[in-house]
Amino acid sequence: MTDPEIPSAYVRDKRTPPPSREELRARIPGWGVDLDPADRPSYPKLQYPADTGAHWDFPERQPEKWPREHSIEHAFVTPVFGTAQPPRGLSGAIRRYAYARFSEGRLAHWLLLIVGDRVDAWGSHLRSFATLRPDDPVTETGVRSEFTRGGLRSRRGRSDARHHALDPVVVAGPWVAGAAAAYVGVRSLARAARR
Repeated sequence: MTDPEIPSAYVRDKRTPPPSREELRARIPGWGVDLDPADRPSYPKLQYPADTGAHWDFPERQPEKWPREHSIEHAFVTPVFGTAQPPRGLSGAIRRYAYARFSEGRLAHWLLLIVGDRVDAWGSHLRSFATLRPDDPVTETGVRSEFTRGGLRSRRGRSDARHHALDPVVVAGPWVAGAAAAYVGVRSLARAARR
C-alpha cells in the first residue's frame, strides 16, 4: 500500500489515471491542435520521400585518406567530415582508442579525448622549442596581463573568486614541473658523464 502523502510522480503505480484527450482539450485551450497531421505546418517534410530537390538519395561520400574515428554507435562516418587536424602520434593513438573502445555515453570516452588533447598540446609545446620562436609561457598564458592590465582588480566581485588561488597552480604548475624535470634530467646526465 502506498502512502497517500507521497506525490504520485514518485511512485511506480500511479494512483490516478492520466486525463483523457477530451478532458485535456476542455481544460487547456489549444491542446491537441497538432494531433491531425493535416494541421501541422511541418507535416509535408515528415512525408517520405519528401521532394527536397536533391539529386541524390544518399549524399556522395567524401573519400577517407586515412581511417577516420567515429563513434561505435554509428556504422560509418558522416558523408562530410573535417580533415584539418589528422590524428598523429601518441595523442592520435589515444583518440583512436577512445573512439574504438568506448561509447560516447561513457565517461572514459571523453576523459581519453581530453587526455589526447593535453598530450597534443604538450607535444606542440615541446616541438616549439626546436624552432626559432619557442612558446613563451609568461605572455601566452596571460600571467603578465595580471599585473599590467589590471588583472587582479578585475577579479573583484566575480562569481568564480574561490578559484583564483588555483589559477597560478593550473597555469604555471605544468611549466614549473616541466622545468624541474628538465633540470633533474640534465643534472643526472651531467653526473653520469663525470663518472
